[in-house]
Amino acid sequence: MRTIMPANRLHLLIPFALPSAADASTALHDLQTPAFDKLIARATLVERVIGEDFQRTLPHERWVARQFGALSASNASTPTGAATVGTSAADEAPLAPYMLLADGGNPGTATWACVQPVHVRIAHDHLVLIDPASLELSDDDAATLLAVARPLIEDLGVRIEAPQPSRWYLSSDAFGALAGASPLRASGRNIEIWLPHEAHTGERSRAWMKLQNEVQMAWFEHPVNEAREARGLPAVNSIWFHAQGVARPVTSPFARVLSDAAATRGLTLAARAATGAPPSTFADAQKNDAATALVELDPFSIPYISQDWANWNSAFAALERDWFAPALAALEAAELGELGLTLCGDTGSITLAISRGDLRKFWRRRLFASLFIE
Repeated sequence: MRTIMPANRLHLLIPFALPSAADASTALHDLQTPAFDKLIARATLVERVIGEDFQRTLPHERWVARQFGALSASNASTPTGAATVGTSAADEAPLAPYMLLADGGNPGTATWACVQPVHVRIAHDHLVLIDPASLELSDDDAATLLAVARPLIEDLGVRIEAPQPSRWYLSSDAFGALAGASPLRASGRNIEIWLPHEAHTGERSRAWMKLQNEVQMAWFEHPVNEAREARGLPAVNSIWFHAQGVARPVTSPFARVLSDAAATRGLTLAARAATGAPPSTFADAQKNDAATALVELDPFSIPYISQDWANWNSAFAALERDWFAPALAALEAAELGELGLTLCGDTGSITLAISRGDLRKFWRRRLFASLFIE
C-alpha cells in the first residue's frame, strides 16, 4: 500500500493548521487566502481522522507513524477513501527510537522513550506543563543539567543516550508498556491526566516516578536554575516522558522528506530515503527539485499552543504567499502534477489531494470552516 509517490507530486504536512471551531473566528479574523480557499474548495477528500479530547499523541505524529509503517500490526490499519476514524485510529506513535536515530544515536532493538527537560508551573490547585520550546534552554545549560541527572538515572539501572543535550532517550525494562503524552499535547494543561501510565492497566509507574523525583531534587536550587530565574526565565524543574517504542522496519511512501521534526527525519533515515531541511518557499522547493516530496511545515505549533492567534494568523498569511498561491499557479500551469495537504489540529487531521483536473470542478465549493474537527 505504501508506494513511492508519482513524480512531480508535492505533499505538505502542516501541524496545528486547523483551529478549533471555538477559536476559528479569532484565528482567521480578516485573513485573505484566495489561493488556499480555491485549493480547499476543489480538493478531493482523502482522509478525515477525528480523535478524542484525551488522546495522548498528536495527529501529525500518528499520521507520519502510519505513513511509514511504524505501528504494530494491530494498530496499523490505514483509513481509505474519505473515511472518518475515531480513537480506533490508535492513540499510538512510538517515535522515540526514530528520534534517537535522527539525533545521531543507534536505537538497535531496544525499547526507547524520549525524555525532555521541562518546566512545570504551580497553578492554583494543579500543575501545568509549559511548552518546552518556550524555555529558551541553551545547549550548555542543558548539558550541565544532564551531567547532574545522568549518574542518578544510571544508578537506577536505566540506560540513557543523549546525543542532543535537551532531548534524552531512556531504555529500561522497568518502564514496561509505559505511555506518556506528547509535550505539546499536554502543554498549558493540568498535567494530572497526562502523566505516564501503564498502557494496559492505567497504573502509574513507580520506577518512572522514582527516577523523576531523583532528578527533580537534584535540580532544585541548582546554579543553572538560579541563574535562569535571575534572568526572568522559568526554572527547569522536571522531565517529561513520551513516545516510547521500539524501532520497526519502515518504508517511505515519499521519494524525499524535508522536515525539521526529529521523528519525521528519523523515520526517513530508517527507511533509507532522502531527507533534508524544509525549503522556505514553494519556489525554493522547485529550485531544489523538492516537488516530489513530503514537506513538513511547522509555523503554527508555538502560536497555537500559546493561543497567540495574531501570530498564527500572520503565519497563515505567509503560507498563502509563499506556498499556496505559487502551488496553485503551478497546478494551473501543469508544472505540478498533484498537491497533497494534510492539515492537523489538536486531536484530528484532514488529508486532501488536488490535481489540475480538480481545479476545473467548479461545482465543488468546500469551505475551510467545514474542515474544523474539534
